[in-house]
Amino acid sequence: MEGKMKVAVMLGIGKMGFEERDIPKVKENEVLVKLEYVGICGSDLHYYETGAIGDYVVEPPFVLGHEPGGTVVEVGKNVKNLKVGDRVALEPGKTCGHCEFCKTGRYNLCPDVVFFATPPVDGVFQEYVAHEAALCFKLPDNVSTLEGALIEPLAVGFHAAIQGDAHLGQRAVVMGAGCIGLVSMMALKARGVSEVYVVDIMEKRLDKALELGATGVINGAKEDVLEKVNELTDGAGMDLVIETAGTEITTRQAIHMAKKGSNIVLVGYSKSGEMTLPMSLVLDKELTFKTVFRYRHIYPIAIDAVAAGKVNLKGIVTDIFGLDEAQKAMDYSVNNKADIVKAVIQIEQEK
Repeated sequence: MEGKMKVAVMLGIGKMGFEERDIPKVKENEVLVKLEYVGICGSDLHYYETGAIGDYVVEPPFVLGHEPGGTVVEVGKNVKNLKVGDRVALEPGKTCGHCEFCKTGRYNLCPDVVFFATPPVDGVFQEYVAHEAALCFKLPDNVSTLEGALIEPLAVGFHAAIQGDAHLGQRAVVMGAGCIGLVSMMALKARGVSEVYVVDIMEKRLDKALELGATGVINGAKEDVLEKVNELTDGAGMDLVIETAGTEITTRQAIHMAKKGSNIVLVGYSKSGEMTLPMSLVLDKELTFKTVFRYRHIYPIAIDAVAAGKVNLKGIVTDIFGLDEAQKAMDYSVNNKADIVKAVIQIEQEK
């Protein structure tokens, strides 16, 4: 497809603008997707506010956004699994396929992954993207492209649940009721966990957790979290803890509230990258730490869960902005973190 497309670009810290770029050319194993929705992730906001995450430094103009959903408008000559008109969720990371991690199925650990909106690779706050067909997953008729865009964060939640060996009959707690905390809660429920509690200090987020199916919530600003967990479990502790807040306080609480011999899954990154934890207690309780870096082999599972009605992905969306409102969308998301659970850029009106 020939022509130009509109692209929202980060021009500097706290500053968005627009460029006109060529619509990408499709390679033989790729499809061209007309994007309809792209989620705004916490990493997008971090790049926007600070210009870097660790060693990944933004060099403007840079395109943010790695949670896309849209419709196939052109297919490469070797593509057999998709056709024009198919609605898809795009997995944003292309791996090398040859390293030890790719060959053993742990492709999320590939050192040479090319991932949308991870400098120097541009993201997809734009009208079109050409992407590997194998990384574009067809959506069932009852799953919208808005939900397709949100499969990406849901995949993180399912990976966390799988890493923690979540299963029927367990009691679990999720620390943090942001987007990743909420999708983790819904993934736990979808995998059959009997009771899932959510801890946060923001009342609006806890209300959203209850709306989306949490068994109960604990407001850490108003209640003694450990005392409440003790009460809920008759002193036994939780069978599984998913930590998404990334703070030392919540991670220490996770250790204290976990049942002996149980799993703690660490999902949230701490600001400093370091924590002081009660490791003697970890040893005494024989706890197992599992960690999460993105996801692997999850998109089909996550899409099936949404199609089956086991996960209410639309329910996490609190704000939708047009592509023309990119600056407003980013500023509002940065300045209203207590009120926003998930903001989304609507690129194109869904047909």
